[in-house]
Amino acid sequence: MNSLRTLLNRSRIFFIVWSMLAAFGTYFCMYAFRKPFNAGTYQGLYLGGFDYKIILIIAQVFGYMLSKFIGIKVISELRPSQRKGLIIGLILFAELSLIFFGLVPYPYNFVFLFLNGLPLGMVWGIVFSYLEGRRFTEVLGMGLCISLIVSSGILKTTYFMVHDWFPALSEFWLPALIGILFLPLFLLFVWMLSVMPKPSEEDKSSRVERLPMTNADKRNVLRKYGWGIFSILLLYTMLATMRDFRDNFSVEIWNQIDPSWNKAVFSETESITGLIVLIAIASLSLIQSNLRGFRATLWLMASGLLISGGSTLLFHIHMLSPFWWMSLVGMGMFLAYIPVQVALFERMIAVFRIRANAGFFVYLCDSIGYLGSVMMLLYKEFFMKSMSWSKVLMQFSYLQAAVGLMLIITASIFFARKSASHRRAEESFEELQSV
Repeated sequence: MNSLRTLLNRSRIFFIVWSMLAAFGTYFCMYAFRKPFNAGTYQGLYLGGFDYKIILIIAQVFGYMLSKFIGIKVISELRPSQRKGLIIGLILFAELSLIFFGLVPYPYNFVFLFLNGLPLGMVWGIVFSYLEGRRFTEVLGMGLCISLIVSSGILKTTYFMVHDWFPALSEFWLPALIGILFLPLFLLFVWMLSVMPKPSEEDKSSRVERLPMTNADKRNVLRKYGWGIFSILLLYTMLATMRDFRDNFSVEIWNQIDPSWNKAVFSETESITGLIVLIAIASLSLIQSNLRGFRATLWLMASGLLISGGSTLLFHIHMLSPFWWMSLVGMGMFLAYIPVQVALFERMIAVFRIRANAGFFVYLCDSIGYLGSVMMLLYKEFFMKSMSWSKVLMQFSYLQAAVGLMLIITASIFFARKSASHRRAEESFEELQSV
């Protein structure tokens, strides 16, 4: 163990590879406890006149959303010594809920998907707390980026494989079985996170030390940067809603746009998306200036919105195949979505030297984002029953591109003014010190 810690401290390359793998593996395994159930169709099952799959998705997303609201406090105030025990406890609770999802008969078992989602929303914040505040946070965060993009597609493919292995097993028991299969891997990756060395003094000087936040810290940050954060929050809400909608109903969307689709298409589209987004996010780490890195992140997000909206237009006028539309609309969405989680607030804290951690900002955005997901599901079910899933995705892509670009412009102007004001204050302070 001592030799491993020594190697992690001495070898930058080994540390980066170790951290990326640990973050990727932990978050990928978390999705094994959250996502496989929505690969099922639950055909012929209804509750209160509603498709039972809709009920299940809303139940889990509602639990996940509440978890994000809870995380605003828990993650922002989390101490390093609490991380390992908390993340393991959350996953065990989620797996126990899946077991009861299989045990309790339909139509009463939807409650356990709510309980399954309730702990899982805090896993991201715990994982990222190991990575933030380092000179190479964007590089380390690539493990999370890849996991966010490819896990859902790969786990849907895994669901179909496990279903082929155990054809007699019901759709209600498959999620619990998949969770059990991934539990040993999850524990291994959590151990890998736990042996990572703390940020160095050089990290703290470059990116600001990340500390548990007090209520006074939170009020101060929102008072100073509220308008800029609010613009990002609205954009993120749209992105999270679209991401969740596309992910939850990807099977139904593919059935509509290409009835002959292959089950491996989920892994194929998300792998292409993951590679492009990985390269884009990695390039941000090459920018040493925190201010330039912050601006570049906003530009990357804007380009993602243009790709998502533009690819939808091309598909609409029959100039793009279903495969490439689903690939590009996802790629554009993730190019705008993922930087908020692993780069935007990381750079913002460093630029303005804020006493904060990225978890606080991301959980503010996530809590409202998943509220948007629930609202979107309910709106589709009550007011858009006659519209197809693919048409909903297309219309939302157009809306997101138009409104999202305006929000990015608004945030850019706000933070540019704040940056100029911050620079003047630092210059004045330096002049006083020299007198």
